[in-house]
Amino acid sequence: MSEEIVLDRASRRILAELQRDARQTVQQLAEAAGLSATPCWKRIKAMEAAGVIRGYTALVDREKVGLGLRVVVEANLLHHGEEEVQRFEQAVAASPPIVQCLSTTGQADYILTVLVPDIRAYERFLHDTLFRLPGVTHVRSSIVLREVKSELRLPL
Repeated sequence: MSEEIVLDRASRRILAELQRDARQTVQQLAEAAGLSATPCWKRIKAMEAAGVIRGYTALVDREKVGLGLRVVVEANLLHHGEEEVQRFEQAVAASPPIVQCLSTTGQADYILTVLVPDIRAYERFLHDTLFRLPGVTHVRSSIVLREVKSELRLPL
């Protein structure tokens, strides 16, 4: 169970700095937050324990690793019973090309982000995976032409 944590100005500065560059030393983070190293390290550990900091990762250029096509997919389910929703969500979680899945209100039950090498790969993905997901009745695909903004940092 995660503990409750209060995020003051220094903690928010640490988080902003970690989002900017998570490879910084504790000393660098402490200087940016106006703290000494030990209190800074303790705040980082407390934020990790509380689940505020969920992990650390490298940002990879999708095109440079052969994932040149991004598709935003709207999907609707025939039924919305708990079992069918769970089956659908488990199948989505098990599909590597689906990198994001949002349960939404409005026109679509789910909005998915799919990354594949090219349009032929997406066509295969549609027939081999997407159309076979449990309960799916409607799929609408939008090919992303250009990424205008994609910010992973939270506005702290």
